[in-house]
Amino acid sequence: MNTDVRGKRIIVMGLGRFGGGVGVSRWLAAQGADVLVTDQAAEADLADSILKLDRSRFTWRLGGHDPADLDRADLLVVSPAVDKPRSEFFQAAVNRRIPWTTEMNLFLERCPANLIGITGSAGKSTTTAMAGAILEAAATADTPLKGKRVLIGGNIGRSLLDEISTIKPDDWVILELSSFQLEDAAGIRRSPTVALITNLRPNHLDRHGDMESYANAKLNIARFQSSADVTFIHESESDLRTRLEALKLRSPIRTFGDRATHDQLASALRVPGRHNRDNAAAALAIAGHLNVPDTVSLAALAEFRGLPHRLEFVRDHNGIQYFNDSKSTTPESARIALEAFEYPVVILLGGYDKHVEFDDLASAAARRARAAICYGAVREKIAASIQTAAPRLQVQIVPDLPAALAAARSTAQTGDVVVLSPACASYDQFINYEQRGELFRKLVTVLP
Repeated sequence: MNTDVRGKRIIVMGLGRFGGGVGVSRWLAAQGADVLVTDQAAEADLADSILKLDRSRFTWRLGGHDPADLDRADLLVVSPAVDKPRSEFFQAAVNRRIPWTTEMNLFLERCPANLIGITGSAGKSTTTAMAGAILEAAATADTPLKGKRVLIGGNIGRSLLDEISTIKPDDWVILELSSFQLEDAAGIRRSPTVALITNLRPNHLDRHGDMESYANAKLNIARFQSSADVTFIHESESDLRTRLEALKLRSPIRTFGDRATHDQLASALRVPGRHNRDNAAAALAIAGHLNVPDTVSLAALAEFRGLPHRLEFVRDHNGIQYFNDSKSTTPESARIALEAFEYPVVILLGGYDKHVEFDDLASAAARRARAAICYGAVREKIAASIQTAAPRLQVQIVPDLPAALAAARSTAQTGDVVVLSPACASYDQFINYEQRGELFRKLVTVLP
């Protein structure tokens, strides 16, 4: 049942510096709700987001949350960035028995279209973009999707809630879904028609507490499917299959990532690495399920150039190639980056500590890296793991990203690859991974 919002007094908790709460705030106001927007950040820090809203249509509480505002609340809409168990404001709302929801839940409650949901510890953004590229091509070709509208959203980009009134039952909506979004989606018991989990590795344990809670959040993408739906996983994900089978799903579990598909993709893709062949194989599996011909899918994938901050080629300078993989916020994604290249790698690692282990990454560095440059809040922890696994590998510890790039430049040799693939969140020194990647790109671009 849809959450009724018309005429309600609704608090949007979390506008965000990059506009995460803009879409839902705008939509709620358009539906006739009385909206208060509140955020812990100061108005100056939220200037870009505020410019996207008509200030006259909202009440504002910036620079901190005031529990007194809950006296007037019929509903709380919570940003996925809010750590709910640790938020005093959210817990005060719960204690007062104020109903709460999220932007994604509001969208899922109302979306009439065919839903494709993609999640995973690594690769979900690229897989979502690849699947979108294929389906958009299929919508203009002689395929079962010809003439259909394809929309891409969720964690990867713009809010689709603003467009909900225009979305039709025969449209296809592709959503990248984070563990935070999926954790909350359990409240409305809806899973996508087509669900795909790229992989499952420890991540966000600082928020979820342990691997079981993190995995349970991810599994909500399939938990509420019907027998007519389907879930895709990589054929190597035996632990993930075990977890899914324990749920006794009504939907079948199908796999992707076989050797024949990898061989087929090896010559078709412009983006480097086995992990991108896995991402493409996942997108192909979705397209195949929708009866899109391989010729259409492979042609779309051949044109795919990758996403910013995801093994993004920046520059070849003095015979050394520089790649920006700032979206790498887990040890698993950094390991994947190491294994994407046939050349010796100097890898830049570090950032905010999400309380995960780096042992597997350290083993990969022992096999594939020429050197590891460790910076940021967790630099000592990463360096210790690598030095244990690879005592002969050159490891340097520096304070920040500019120093890390300087160290990498002096260490790398002609023919090497320098990769920023931090394996950590950016919050110790940056607002987000985009800001981190943009600084790296700028520093590399001006190398003399």
